[in-house]
Amino acid sequence: METPLTPLDFARRTRRLHGSREAVVDGDLRLSYEEFFDRCDRWSAALAGLGVQRGDRVATIAPNTHAQLESFYAVPQLGAVLVPVNYRLTAADFVYIVNHSGASVVCVDRDYLDAVDGVRDQMPDVRHFVAFEAARDGWLDYEAAIAAAVPAAERVEIDERDLLTINYTSGTTARPKGVMITHRNAAMNSIGTLLHMPIGVGEHYLWTLPMFHANGWTYTWTVTAAAGTHICLRKVDPAAVFKLIRDEDVRLLCAAPTVLISLASASAQTRGEVPGGVRIVTAGAPPAAATIERLEGEFGWQVTHVYGLTETAPFILVCAPLPEHEALSPSDRAVMKARQGVELLTSGELRVADDAGQEVPADGQTLGEIVVRGNVVMQGYYNDQEATQHAMGDGWFHSGDAAVVHPDGYVEIRDRLKDVIISGGENISSVEVEGTLLRHPAVQEAAIVGLPHAKWGEAPHAFVVLREDASATPDELIAFVRERLAHFKAPHSVTFVTELPKTATGKIQKYVLRQGAPNLTAQ
Repeated sequence: METPLTPLDFARRTRRLHGSREAVVDGDLRLSYEEFFDRCDRWSAALAGLGVQRGDRVATIAPNTHAQLESFYAVPQLGAVLVPVNYRLTAADFVYIVNHSGASVVCVDRDYLDAVDGVRDQMPDVRHFVAFEAARDGWLDYEAAIAAAVPAAERVEIDERDLLTINYTSGTTARPKGVMITHRNAAMNSIGTLLHMPIGVGEHYLWTLPMFHANGWTYTWTVTAAAGTHICLRKVDPAAVFKLIRDEDVRLLCAAPTVLISLASASAQTRGEVPGGVRIVTAGAPPAAATIERLEGEFGWQVTHVYGLTETAPFILVCAPLPEHEALSPSDRAVMKARQGVELLTSGELRVADDAGQEVPADGQTLGEIVVRGNVVMQGYYNDQEATQHAMGDGWFHSGDAAVVHPDGYVEIRDRLKDVIISGGENISSVEVEGTLLRHPAVQEAAIVGLPHAKWGEAPHAFVVLREDASATPDELIAFVRERLAHFKAPHSVTFVTELPKTATGKIQKYVLRQGAPNLTAQ
């Protein structure tokens, strides 16, 4: 009597109960759930006609459009595997991911047709190239294929341990790795998300998070499970975000902390009228308490901090609010909300472990590594047994994140293990120093890295982006930190830059900064 755990079952239920409700808004296009799923069924049939079978890989290179969203249903309901590619990568990266994944069909948005056209001859195993928009010679026309297709009468049987997607991590010092996510992984993450952060029927969700990033944190399926409305957004621009929040009555969005900073720092002219009551889910890097405090205090929004990795489908911790948190001052509550939190009910078991594999004491001081096992942990890295064994060979997935556990059981990340600065024998958390700098009224963004130091071995150095029309000196910022933290934690020097190097998912590329920041433009 068991049926498989799969997000496709969420689609079945929503189609049956909420077929007439609005599913997708993409510019002038508005689709009901019945219309949306009919398009998905037709694209499935078209792919089957192109020879796509169970286990085959279909890659997409596209921003947050209705066509990209349709792929998250049309491909897996064939038993095939979706490979959503980071569209901000280079053409050489496209070649590597498409070839490594073994994709036989590649679907591309209009903005990336030229880039892919230039490297098609380097993808010998791809049988079909599909243009989501603006089809040209040598490309299949997506809309024409959908219009001509006849949906299949019967569904392919899905096992919950079948691969659903292969999501490639954003490689920094090495090639990207293909994270294998199963139907069960994604379904459990969606269920846990809805348990801890409910979405109401018909609520509007704004796609400020890339769908390619860990499957949009599985909101590609979670919003559908709740019968919410997907509001598509091709590119994150603060003015466009605020306009859509007003015009489409957006109640929920997800964003990395860098996007939150851009919203919180937007000028009054850019913001316009800011409706209250918007709920934000943030992850990807530890958010600054100052950013949370501003969004909640000035905008009247509600921020929930979650933590996870592409390898964990992705959520494994949520900073769940407690009644006693309401008694805290706004600044203290923001500090609490900046913590990573506690296990989701569905994610599995999480520990912060020392080098011997033992749990660290819940003292808010002792560093350990976050390790996890359970329902949302990936099947492994695609075609990379060595990396799989290294990450999870002992039965636990090792995150590489250094954290402490507070007496109340809430976990707080202090750094990536590789980013902890050891200065004169003292451990310095770059996250802690960055959070302090972000409380300075002139600072918009900050990154702390350890640079070589003749006396201390290494010492913290700050790269700082100032707010528009604001000014500060290095001595002023160093003194600001020294007044609030132990002196050895303060940066020894400051470099002002116009922007920080980031991955496509908003994480600051500290390895670039350590190499002398050759890609940065000094102010």
